[in-house]
Amino acid sequence: MKKLGLILSIFSVLTLVSCGIYSFTGASTGDAENFQVNNFQNTANLIEPGIERTFKLNLQDLIQNQTNLTLTNNNADLIFEGEIIDYYIAPMTATAQNTAAQNRLTIAVQVRFYNTLEPEKDFDRRFSFYYDYPAGQQLIGSTLDTAIEQIYDRITQDIFNAALTDW
Repeated sequence: MKKLGLILSIFSVLTLVSCGIYSFTGASTGDAENFQVNNFQNTANLIEPGIERTFKLNLQDLIQNQTNLTLTNNNADLIFEGEIIDYYIAPMTATAQNTAAQNRLTIAVQVRFYNTLEPEKDFDRRFSFYYDYPAGQQLIGSTLDTAIEQIYDRITQDIFNAALTDW
């Protein structure tokens, strides 16, 4: 009798988790089964090659890792698209000699989100974040990679929260 109770308990837990009744991320996908991330064009005045592809892949990975949605190329229930609208570097702090001590890379993305099942959740919104680095460093190689990774981690999480959570 105890074994039967244990088996039923395990079956119930697996059923609840696999059906998506509860999500550790707080994501609410409703009746959506799939999503698509269209190409994001880079329309910023300063162009850094490849960042639009990196952004698209980061957003896809985040959604796949935090939901049970399937990635598709067309006719999706949830659609993400937009442009990288800003990519710029600005000095943030100065030294006593009036030179920059620290610079800031800022990236902004305009995102259009369409929920074909619940159109009232659609939005067209700007998301941005920044990365500060010493002015003596050039924004190339591992410094650039780290900057883009940290900026995109924040922006994609903000997009995820806006589209799929009720927080």
